[in-house]
Amino acid sequence: MSTIDKTYQWQGREDAEEGQNGLRWHQVMNNRHQTNSCSLLGFECDLGVAANKGRVGAAKGPNLIRNALANQAWHADCGVWDAGNMVVASHLPDAQNQYAQQIAKCLNENSLVIGLGGGHEIAWGSHQGLVQHLAAEPNKKIGIINFDAHFDLRNPSQQTSSGTPFRQIAEYCQTHHQPFHYACLGVAASSNTAALFNYAKQTKTQYLLDIDCAPNAAKQLLTPMLKAVDELYVTVCLDAFPAHIAPGVSAPSGLGISVEFVINMLHWIAQSESIFNYNWGLADIAEMNPTYDIDNRTAKLAARLVYEVLGSKFNAL
Repeated sequence: MSTIDKTYQWQGREDAEEGQNGLRWHQVMNNRHQTNSCSLLGFECDLGVAANKGRVGAAKGPNLIRNALANQAWHADCGVWDAGNMVVASHLPDAQNQYAQQIAKCLNENSLVIGLGGGHEIAWGSHQGLVQHLAAEPNKKIGIINFDAHFDLRNPSQQTSSGTPFRQIAEYCQTHHQPFHYACLGVAASSNTAALFNYAKQTKTQYLLDIDCAPNAAKQLLTPMLKAVDELYVTVCLDAFPAHIAPGVSAPSGLGISVEFVINMLHWIAQSESIFNYNWGLADIAEMNPTYDIDNRTAKLAARLVYEVLGSKFNAL
């Protein structure tokens, strides 16, 4: 049975002489806001990574991301709330179901929810949480943007894992007669088999190879999908980045995409909400593995991405 752990203690540097202009994330955590609010929810799990024959250790990722977040300067005009960590003991499907329930609860209470992983098996739980949140509006179409070196479209028939979540989502959409709107940016051809490319083609998955990831190409690829969906879920797998920038992952990248590209796209996605008339209320950061991190590089990158997601939504610097 998985449980929720809310024992993490936020702490860090304080610049009292600067007053309200010197605040950092740890000082504003768990402060409510009348209109805009963001909730953080951790997923302490790497059962999917182990099942995918990757390097385990991602279960310890969420709190390391929090450590890196704590001292970041606070600029956003919103409230931010720590909903704790889903601590996964065993049986991945049950854990994902419980995580989905917590995601739905957070979405019902907040305008933005950011998941902290944990392996990329977080994505199945995140998607199902969004589905539960939209239960009263089942006709709303969901779009998914994944920044990742891998499609994560492996066949889950033998065992679900960190490599299967978007195949599970595709099969869910087919079963429920819903369109599968999925785009993967940063795909490494050397890390995805012909079977994965064939399934991507079969499901009309949109993608850009890592060597083709530039803002204009990505915007051109994503625009038709964003025009067609009502709700958007954005997930960033840290193995999308070069290994020297993000060494603390399950499967380090031999090439990777630039951090600047991803940040540029996150802000464009937020700015495009009002243009294309969709709602972006869910994001997560996956595959943070402290065991293999160096000088907290990956944790700091993950924290910066959380900062950029929240900032792009709530007009921070």
